[in-house]
Amino acid sequence: MIYAICNPTAGSGRGEKIGHKIQAILDSERIPCLLRMTERPGHATELARQARDAQAETVLAIGGDGTAFEVARGLVGSDTPLGVIPAGTGNDFVKTIGVPQDPESALEYVLASEPQKTDVGEINGEMFLNEIGTGFDVSVLDYAAKAKKYCRGLLPYLYGVMQTLFRFHAVPITCSVDGGPAVTRDAFVVGVANGRWIGGGIGIAPDARADDGLLDVVIVDKISRRKLLNRLIGLMKGKILTFPETHFVRASQVAFSAPAMRVNVDGEILAMPSVQARVLPGALLVRRQGSGCSIGD
Repeated sequence: MIYAICNPTAGSGRGEKIGHKIQAILDSERIPCLLRMTERPGHATELARQARDAQAETVLAIGGDGTAFEVARGLVGSDTPLGVIPAGTGNDFVKTIGVPQDPESALEYVLASEPQKTDVGEINGEMFLNEIGTGFDVSVLDYAAKAKKYCRGLLPYLYGVMQTLFRFHAVPITCSVDGGPAVTRDAFVVGVANGRWIGGGIGIAPDARADDGLLDVVIVDKISRRKLLNRLIGLMKGKILTFPETHFVRASQVAFSAPAMRVNVDGEILAMPSVQARVLPGALLVRRQGSGCSIGD
């Protein structure tokens, strides 16, 4: 039995339509499927745990990155595999694991793929799937949340980027990697990534792999105002690792802190004065193609 967990409000309401479409396709193929609609934040995790306990063959997450994260949270550490059907606004994590953006193509991809061990991250004892960070991306998400009332896709995030360019200032952040010495620097961005993209396709960690047992740590120092537009163009082209202000390392553990810090955790902004993050290698089974598969490779 396939359990399909759908966020009906994903993608400005497209989620419910896509969920029923996926069920209809599975029914036509005579593949047993139970479709459940989420009703509140955190409900997808509850439903995923129920599916896990019922020994589901596969659990489909139909929605955006938030839905995929919630379902993964209910399956991590188990033998029940996750399949992701993108139906949200950003759909960032699926790009890293090679899932097509079209829901029907995504279903075909998932059904044709074997479960693969996939890394997840942990932040202060709680799981994350795609990326955590502070600084510039938190400000972008703040502005994007307001813009989502009027537009969707990449546009809210582009609006957030443009607003942040003129309003955001670098903040002093103290960071330690793999237990090394703590270093404080005026940082524009601190990103700790399991996946490659945030914000609907912004390449925060363009070389990240979700099955290498490591997190990609990207720190961008303060950028002068006259260079911001040039760096923005480079960011959108996936060139962040080439910036002279960028520090990049792969690590299994990362700690960072800042006064009154707010952290982006898979698209949700949380107040956290300090962060202890680590990778959990191969802790989640995901139906995807082999090692390193990614849209854009």
